[in-house]
Amino acid sequence: MSSQPGTLPYEPFERPPIEPALMAETRPMYWSVRRELWENRWLYLAPLLVAAIVLFASAAHTLTLPKKMRTAAAGGTAQQAAFVTPYKMAPAPIMLATLLVGFFYCFDALHGERRDRSILLWKSLPVSDRTTVLSKAAIPLVVLPLLAYALSVIVQVVLLQLNTLVLLGGGMSPAPLWGEVRFFQNLLIMAYGLTVHALWYAPVYGWLLLVSAWSRRVPLVWAVLPLLAVAAAERILFNSTRLLAMLAYRITGAMKEAFAFAPKGGGNINPLSELDPVRFLSAPGLWVGLLFAALCLAAAVRLRRKREPI
Repeated sequence: MSSQPGTLPYEPFERPPIEPALMAETRPMYWSVRRELWENRWLYLAPLLVAAIVLFASAAHTLTLPKKMRTAAAGGTAQQAAFVTPYKMAPAPIMLATLLVGFFYCFDALHGERRDRSILLWKSLPVSDRTTVLSKAAIPLVVLPLLAYALSVIVQVVLLQLNTLVLLGGGMSPAPLWGEVRFFQNLLIMAYGLTVHALWYAPVYGWLLLVSAWSRRVPLVWAVLPLLAVAAAERILFNSTRLLAMLAYRITGAMKEAFAFAPKGGGNINPLSELDPVRFLSAPGLWVGLLFAALCLAAAVRLRRKREPI
């Protein structure tokens, strides 16, 4: 279709058409994710702070390591497992921190850009609403788990090297320590656990992003209050707590579905035989949750397309 000289082939206030090849070259998804990290530096600063605290606290434990090694040598392998517990538990606070960061990020991800009116700028750029919403969903589903994994590996490597140096300085062999640590096995368990929790909490992230795109005020309240109201109504009218049981299953069910023997009190998972990916991938709760997450993200895309600044 030709246009008259001196005129534009599209309306003055209409977004110019972008060729698909040009969009592929500019990698809008990649730069959208980078933009989220630039605008929300606390996404990685908070886990970094937790990792530093864990590293400092665990390093202080190494001062008593030679004494515990001598005690364990007389007490057998059951006691040898005790002195590596701080090493094995070091990733837990980091993973918990990234999980909480993901939740709070989703509350404000689509609401914040309407509140500070930056949505007007981002909508003027050649980036679709779908790409924007998916890039925000990628933060808790992909970026934060990868960050947690990298920080956990770094902390464990530093602690292992520090413990080795302390033992060598005390005239002791670090061989028992390395035998109990099982470094490469722990790497596989951490990767599996982070993947499991990212998939299992996908519907929670999707719901929070949907509420963030819809609400005009206090998305945290709107995300929690309707669920509590429905649960209270169910309890009063039907004397049932199925909704609360379903919510509790979504919060705590990942360990039960993904591991053959979920330890009490969130203890360590050591043997690879406790990993049960077949059971996890065949769990109906996983696939129902992923379907719910996809519906929430699709609704969030439509809402963002129509929403205006607050």
